[in-house]
Amino acid sequence: MKRMFVIIVTFVAILMASESAGGQQPTTPAPAPAARPQFRMPPRIISPEILPDNKVTFRVYAKEATKITVSGEWQAGFNATETLVKGDTGMFMLTVGPLKPELYGYTFNVDGVTTIDPNNVQVRRDGTRYGSFFIVPGTESDLYFQKNGVPHGNVLKVWYNSPVLGMDRRVYIYTPAGYEKSNQKYPVFYLLHGAGGDEDAWTNMGRAAQIMDNLIAQGKAKPMIVVMTNGNANQSGAQNDVTDAPVQGDPMAAYQKLAGKFESHLVKDLVPFIEKNYNVLTGKDNRAIAGLSMGGMHTQTITNDNPGMFSYIGVFSMGIMNFGPQNQDVAKLDQERDTKIEALKNSGYKLYWIGVGKDDFVYQGVIKLRSTLDKHNFKYIYRESTGGHTWANWRIYLSEFAPQLFK
Repeated sequence: MKRMFVIIVTFVAILMASESAGGQQPTTPAPAPAARPQFRMPPRIISPEILPDNKVTFRVYAKEATKITVSGEWQAGFNATETLVKGDTGMFMLTVGPLKPELYGYTFNVDGVTTIDPNNVQVRRDGTRYGSFFIVPGTESDLYFQKNGVPHGNVLKVWYNSPVLGMDRRVYIYTPAGYEKSNQKYPVFYLLHGAGGDEDAWTNMGRAAQIMDNLIAQGKAKPMIVVMTNGNANQSGAQNDVTDAPVQGDPMAAYQKLAGKFESHLVKDLVPFIEKNYNVLTGKDNRAIAGLSMGGMHTQTITNDNPGMFSYIGVFSMGIMNFGPQNQDVAKLDQERDTKIEALKNSGYKLYWIGVGKDDFVYQGVIKLRSTLDKHNFKYIYRESTGGHTWANWRIYLSEFAPQLFK
């Protein structure tokens, strides 16, 4: 009995102590949850940064790299480069310029590997060659920008059939602002790219859509349709987007079989396709053609072989060149050319425009073209610029040639 009393007294004492403590049983505190790691975006690297004084700063973060160089279109000399300086954090930097207003392409070389700028979303492609680019703003580059408040045309990617080449092909077609809602008919400008390029070159590298939008909006060029097709007779479309079936046998032999076929296909397939499917004016006075480099050679061949088809002709960075077999009868070729040029002269053309840079490797060929035309008292406009065989010149030529069309 005495033992039972001790137990009861002890229980009551414990209960009273608990109540005096707020009625809560002592517990071991739970460990605090571990702090969740904060998600942080890596700091944005601005490259290139165009400074107010038209200097340009490049930045590349490559902690493990030892040497980075940049090769750009502002540099003089073949394969010219400049070296970026590595900082303590692994950031490489270089400031160049000031640069005159223009569009500049460039690439980096990281420890022997050529690459685009990983921090620049502006990338362009010329055939199989990729590069980054930027535009230094100013009067000289004003036409290259997409501007608010300027009516914009459209660039359509259209497929057509070429019986001459035996394939379906893709063409880029620029239609001026308002084309879709208008019953108006427009003149047509066939614009050809150079070797290594394709139907994408003039809109990608040449900023043709921006140039045409701005020229038309400023009243400097008439509204027109611009047709840009693939000048490689063995391709149906741009290699980065259109996969052609592999060529069987010797690719060079297959390519040579197509010599002259592109020019024939443009006259017999493409022009009729455009005139059947688009609201266009027909006749030579409503057709223009121009091309750069290889496209300049195509332009000469097409207009020499088809006098009276185009009233407006532009030859950019191309002259009379001998790219054929070494055993050609040059005298015979010159005689045939003379006959064709005389026919073109008498066809009633309105403009023959030639443009070339002083440092262009085709410069001597342009001298031969001009002397041949002079021999026939053939009227033309000659534009000699600085620089060489570059898109910087070809964009300028387009911006000067287009305002002279369809007057």
